[in-house]
Amino acid sequence: MYRWCMRGVYVKKIVKIVVFFLKRVVYLQFEGRKEPLSMLRKLFKDTVIYGIATVLPRVLTLLLTRLYVNKLDTAAFGVYSGLYVYLILGNVVLSYGMETAFFRFMNKGERKSVVQSTALTSLTVSSLLFMLLAYVLRNPIARWLDYDVEYIVFAILILVLDALVVIPFAWLRNKGMSKYYALLRISNVALNLGLNLYYFSDVQVGVPSAHTGVWYIFMANMLASLSTLVLVLPIYVKIRFSFDARLWREMMIYAFPVLLAGIAFAVNEGFDRVFLRMLLPAETADSTIGVYSACYKMGVFMNLFVTAYKLGVEPFFFSNAQDKNAPKTYARVTEYFIIAGGFILLFITVFTDLFKHILIPNSDYWEALWIVPVVLLANLCLGIYHSLSVWYKVTDRTTFGAVISLVGMALTVIFNFLLIPLLSYKGAALATLITYMAMMLISYYYGQKYYPIPYKKRKIKFFLGMSVFFSLIDFYLLGRNIYVGVVFLLIYAVLGNAAIGGIKAIRGQRVKSRCNMPWESTRRSSCSKGTP
Repeated sequence: MYRWCMRGVYVKKIVKIVVFFLKRVVYLQFEGRKEPLSMLRKLFKDTVIYGIATVLPRVLTLLLTRLYVNKLDTAAFGVYSGLYVYLILGNVVLSYGMETAFFRFMNKGERKSVVQSTALTSLTVSSLLFMLLAYVLRNPIARWLDYDVEYIVFAILILVLDALVVIPFAWLRNKGMSKYYALLRISNVALNLGLNLYYFSDVQVGVPSAHTGVWYIFMANMLASLSTLVLVLPIYVKIRFSFDARLWREMMIYAFPVLLAGIAFAVNEGFDRVFLRMLLPAETADSTIGVYSACYKMGVFMNLFVTAYKLGVEPFFFSNAQDKNAPKTYARVTEYFIIAGGFILLFITVFTDLFKHILIPNSDYWEALWIVPVVLLANLCLGIYHSLSVWYKVTDRTTFGAVISLVGMALTVIFNFLLIPLLSYKGAALATLITYMAMMLISYYYGQKYYPIPYKKRKIKFFLGMSVFFSLIDFYLLGRNIYVGVVFLLIYAVLGNAAIGGIKAIRGQRVKSRCNMPWESTRRSSCSKGTP
């Protein structure tokens, strides 16, 4: 009982800190702004709706993970995880940056109807041609990837169905129809979840069938994607098909760097599973991928935090770009993000044994829990990279983003090939961490060169270092000792709360207490003279 009470206390604590952090970020972004309150309310409402539409599906996916690890053995889960890596890459290739080009040219002064119809025609034709070609080559593809041909057919259909809804979804966002957009996204995931629950229910266990659990997963996904396409067909009627070759060439030139960055992201995000299957013995590869992928899901908590942060903050980066105080604002937001992210890293690490029972109830998968702190830290580095990347976005140096992503892809390939043969799935996790850390540092270096931002490096290093140090000590050296971990959490929470509390300075108050913080040791002489 005591342990559960303690867990409840600290869950409430993290919720309070994260909520406080988000409120402060919103305050920073709106500070000094003169827009009518109604505009701000609409902006906030749309941000919340799009955030729910993006984050909630990922939360529901966690339920599917729990279901799969209960119903599938490690090898079958490995097959599912490995195949979905190719779906991620396929989605990027089949959309080829056209969604981003759609938004850019819709706001460029071009004839909106021509942009809409050209983009829709392009993606529809390319998707249908891909489906025809891929289906004809389904058997060679299956042999090349070493998967059953029926899974390849499912993958082809899912890729095409998802590509056909890209422009309708973009059209809804451009029209400001956020509620309808969110409804479609959530209904897709809800239907997928419902079908999975039906297929994997105990009622179905005794039914004679030649199909495996992986087959049911793909069938549910395909039916959900098909239903979404049916629901957006009226948008096809509104946009209609036509094609402007000159405009299409311009859109493709704009979209190509986006395509390269997307491919790089897909490789960085999921190709560790591909390399595991390529570099490990065939008899154990799928099982290893299964345990690795299941435990990798523990990093979703950090991923959700990073996603919510991006959705809420990134639009304001652009809206504040012309403000003379924008660099200071960006610095503050990044600092608070890192402090909050460090707390989440430490919290999940300390309570790993609790979360494993929630997300991964099958003990067959627990052997890969070693990767949890590594994956959490990797996702935090990725989040910091996204926050740092504001420099090339507001200065229109977006080519840097593609280059950094491609460098990250190269590092992913190199370190996976170096580390997996030596360390198996541990090597894959470490390769991911190295990649995202390198991308973060590269972005910081060039960002300070082209768009200097006054980050409080001492403070950032202190909190990031403390979070990592406490996490590694408790997890690897002390064997996830929850009592020591709680002490570490309390120390971090007290110092972090004091640091975030320094935000009162934005209200015109001088905060003398910060002079007592460890990262301000070099400033104590000035503090003693009354300088904040």
